[in-house]
Amino acid sequence: MSINKDTRLNIDQLKHLFDSLKTGKESLLDMLWEVEISEAVYNSNAIENSTLTIDETEKILLEMEVARKVSVREVFEAKNLARVSSYIKNKTSGKQLDEELILFSHKMLITGINDDIAGRLRKAGEYVRVGAYIAPAPEHLPAMLRSAMLEYSSNNTSYFLEKIAKFHLEFEHIHPFCDGNGRIGRVLMNYQLMQFGFPPIIIRDKEKYVYYNTFKEYSDDKKTIGMEKVLFLAILESLHKRIAYLQGDKIVTLSEYAKKNKQALNILLNKAKRQTINAFREKGVWKIGVKQ
Repeated sequence: MSINKDTRLNIDQLKHLFDSLKTGKESLLDMLWEVEISEAVYNSNAIENSTLTIDETEKILLEMEVARKVSVREVFEAKNLARVSSYIKNKTSGKQLDEELILFSHKMLITGINDDIAGRLRKAGEYVRVGAYIAPAPEHLPAMLRSAMLEYSSNNTSYFLEKIAKFHLEFEHIHPFCDGNGRIGRVLMNYQLMQFGFPPIIIRDKEKYVYYNTFKEYSDDKKTIGMEKVLFLAILESLHKRIAYLQGDKIVTLSEYAKKNKQALNILLNKAKRQTINAFREKGVWKIGVKQ
């Protein structure tokens, strides 16, 4: 058991406050989702080395013209990932995580990019590697994926965050697809979180080396604590943001807040990164809600 009592209490208290505030304000939460989707798509694609900026991603999703010439592939990557994210958001109250959902999500993601591999597992002769890591041979994938899903669904003792972290690490270890494994894995992570009643999170490109290191820890020693911490911080940030809006707080940048309250910005930024203050990011800028 990796998640300690204080961490659980922190999450549970924020979740309780979030639940108490959101009743009757579902339209506001939908607006936050719509505004946030370009940021989520940008970060997930950037982790996979997309060259699109967040502003370019937003323009593409809004069907606006982008100033520079971008590749057709990157346009499809942005639009398809947004579609998949919206699709799973509307499915969380229904079916449990299963192979059909995973394959359909992958088909949505890769269609128009490489139709030959869209919506199917790697087959004989299709091997993939990430850095020095070579993923399992194709013939083992169906059994490994079923085993990971069964372990996740039948685990009724572990804390939800531990379950999701373990599944994500195992899914990326299996690397079941020729392309799109990371993006689908992060989509599924949000699917699982929303099924537990939590808002979606963003794994940020600026912190991808911390995120990547969790896979090495899992591959080397089967440790999950690193991924649990990544998820814990992202969940807190997502809750802090939504609670601020639901409470009707005035949203200000952390630099404005520091200046007004005569506090050192670097100290506040460190606290924000550790989520020991109620700060959150919008388009990469740290902000905080203050009572009006």
